[in-house]
Amino acid sequence: MIVDYLIVTGKAVFIWGFALSLLPLLIWFERKGAAFIQDRAGPNRAAILGIRLAGIIHNIADVVKLMMKEMMIPPHVNRLYFQVAPLIGFTFILAAFAVIPWADTLIVKGREITMQVADLNTGILYVLAITSLNVYGIVLAGWSSNNKFALMGGLRSTAQMISYEIPLGLAIVGIFMVFGTVQLNEIVRGQGELLFGILPKWGIFIQPLGCILFIVAAFAETNRNPFDLPEGESEIVAGYHVEYSGMRFALFYMGEYVAIVLSSAMIATLFFGGWQVPYFPTEKLVLTADTWLKVLLGAGGVGALLFAALMFFFSARVRGRFGDLREQEGNVLGVIHVLIGGAMLFFFSRTFGLELPDWGARTVAAVVQVSSFVGKTLFFCWFFIWVRWSLPRFRYDQLMRLGWKNMIPLAFANVFITGLIVLLIDRM
Repeated sequence: MIVDYLIVTGKAVFIWGFALSLLPLLIWFERKGAAFIQDRAGPNRAAILGIRLAGIIHNIADVVKLMMKEMMIPPHVNRLYFQVAPLIGFTFILAAFAVIPWADTLIVKGREITMQVADLNTGILYVLAITSLNVYGIVLAGWSSNNKFALMGGLRSTAQMISYEIPLGLAIVGIFMVFGTVQLNEIVRGQGELLFGILPKWGIFIQPLGCILFIVAAFAETNRNPFDLPEGESEIVAGYHVEYSGMRFALFYMGEYVAIVLSSAMIATLFFGGWQVPYFPTEKLVLTADTWLKVLLGAGGVGALLFAALMFFFSARVRGRFGDLREQEGNVLGVIHVLIGGAMLFFFSRTFGLELPDWGARTVAAVVQVSSFVGKTLFFCWFFIWVRWSLPRFRYDQLMRLGWKNMIPLAFANVFITGLIVLLIDRM
């Protein structure tokens, strides 16, 4: 019993730690990506003892600033709801990660370990239900602030999230019909098959329209451009969190990025095979685990050494330009990655002639599947950020028209066509 509790706790710490640890990376990439698209340098001034790390130190400076900044409570607000609102959305978004699988069931010495915090029969329905509660935090923030701009932002966000939850849910009905289940792990297992013996049976290939609708609705649900009307600075100052400061504002800010990670994980799980590696189902991964171990260690070692060479080249290129420790950052990172790459290549050399036990082979297979899932999730996190700085904001009437007059009819048509095809296939 104690072991079971420890396993569940470990899984919860891993998946929530993964989501939260991506926050500084996404914030840094957002700033650098925006700077690249707008042809400017981006963050590069904050430093610790002269070390700047290409703007990453700005994230540390922001955290310190937000933690030390006074959390103002204006006298005209409803104090209880004003303080509770930031916690609601952030908590519910984190709770939704509980049912997302990041690898197939791991079997270690006869014990089956499901690679998700909670393997619920409701599956994706749990995610839809729990994330829909996020709207309460936003509307409470806007209403309790007793500010017309905050209230307008809260109303906009409420209308937007409710409107786009409908096509979001309808977009995945076709997935339910094809795979005959709402359990996320079973859906991912079903995507391990092949279509016509060639294509992986990923959701994007069997539900292309549903995939597009889901991604668009996910942008609207996370309040990201071009659907960031609730925070339209040029229209309503900053929207529902205009009166917030300090860590209360940080919870809204962090919640948006955690929602990006959640949406990216859902897109990868439902439409891009989740933890599946194309053409390598779990048992095949287990049988070829020794080869995959060599690939992971060898590719990782070579990649680390190539990155080290790039850092050494960068330091040589900027030598004499700044006159401070920025000129040595590349050398420091290069040495660190030489050590990492050397260690990985050393272990790579030790894998020859090594025979993995069954639990070792299954562990390697699980690591490969986790890497596949994380890679797909990171790609869509990047996609969210890239789209934000590429497309302009919609007008509010355009936002509502797209959801109600275009996406919802298309989603119903997708359900009808999918049902017709599934019926014809069953009768053949």
